[in-house]
Amino acid sequence: MTLQAALIVVDAQVGFADPQWGRRNNPDCETNIMRLVDAWRTSGRPLVLVRHDSLSPGSPLQPGQAGNDLLKGVDGPCDLLVTKSVNSAFYGTPDLDAWLRASNIKRLVICGMTTNHCCETTVRMAGNLGYEVTFVLDATHTFDRIGPDGVVVSAEDLVRATGANLHGEFATVCSTNEVLATL
Repeated sequence: MTLQAALIVVDAQVGFADPQWGRRNNPDCETNIMRLVDAWRTSGRPLVLVRHDSLSPGSPLQPGQAGNDLLKGVDGPCDLLVTKSVNSAFYGTPDLDAWLRASNIKRLVICGMTTNHCCETTVRMAGNLGYEVTFVLDATHTFDRIGPDGVVVSAEDLVRATGANLHGEFATVCSTNEVLATL
């Protein structure tokens, strides 16, 4: 990990504590995100925060709702704040790809919420755009989902599948401790 590696924290927002999302995994997610954010801020490495501004009526992530706020501690200083209303941080405002290229940043460390939605989409796009991506799986969480066949897929299984899908093709998947050990 070099100074040029930017940490991208995707949708670490208060609204993901809303009970409407259901059962989640990884109670250590927020702590791990903060460990990464603190390390980036302390070392002066580039930090990008991403906030999902939902367009869905009733969503706790809608602008103007308390759930739209970034988590306490995450909501501090950053080099870039991207707002979006879709899954990928690369389809937000301002243009993340343009900012990274103008800053000559080629390496990304990505974490946030939720694992198999906005985090996975952002990692896939970053890989496709040619960035060297590290995905910090234990600094993410997700929720149980019901498949099209009506069977519940556990959050743990979704995270395991996301890690397997991304590792080696779109990113290197690792843990918070592994990332922090390289700083």
